[in-house]
Amino acid sequence: MSIELKAPLARPASQPPIGLFPRLIFGSRWLQLPLYIGLIVAQAIYVLLFLKELWHLTAHWFDVNEQQLMLTVLGLIDVVMISNLLVMVIVGGYETFVSRLNLRGHPDEPEWLSHVNASVLKIKLAMAIVGISSISLLRTFIEAGNLGTTRSNFTETGVMWQVLIHLTFIISAIGIAWVDRLADNAHRKEAGHGHGHG
Repeated sequence: MSIELKAPLARPASQPPIGLFPRLIFGSRWLQLPLYIGLIVAQAIYVLLFLKELWHLTAHWFDVNEQQLMLTVLGLIDVVMISNLLVMVIVGGYETFVSRLNLRGHPDEPEWLSHVNASVLKIKLAMAIVGISSISLLRTFIEAGNLGTTRSNFTETGVMWQVLIHLTFIISAIGIAWVDRLADNAHRKEAGHGHGHG
């Protein structure tokens, strides 16, 4: 009869107790929870808006011309892209700033969530905003043929401002990505020096 000797379990290193004030500060992150719940409600409203526009298009498809159809479809795409932006903020923001979602290994885990941090989230949000702005600008360009008529919803000055704002979004996104790359390169150099001295 063999006797198995079990090694004593290693006790985790005792951690100093966290003070009341640090616990209060760290726990304050849960104050963001109602904000994310509010964004989930906004997401549900966008779903209802999408279904309403889709129903309107389906019910009156024989009354619309090609331009109206294109504008309606672009409006639906705009709703989808804003909804994607909401998902990124809700999921990525909660994972980054509030608490872990423990989705590792889940078949539906978003690919980008495995390496998300505040910096990556910031770049993804900037690119999503550029995409949303592009769709809105495309809708404006489609309607630009009616400029100067009573059917136009825009003025030349309004179109110019939309273009300038869109360019500002693009420049901002490029600037955020560039600054992030500089910071990443600086961290890598510091890590390289640290290994070199070790």
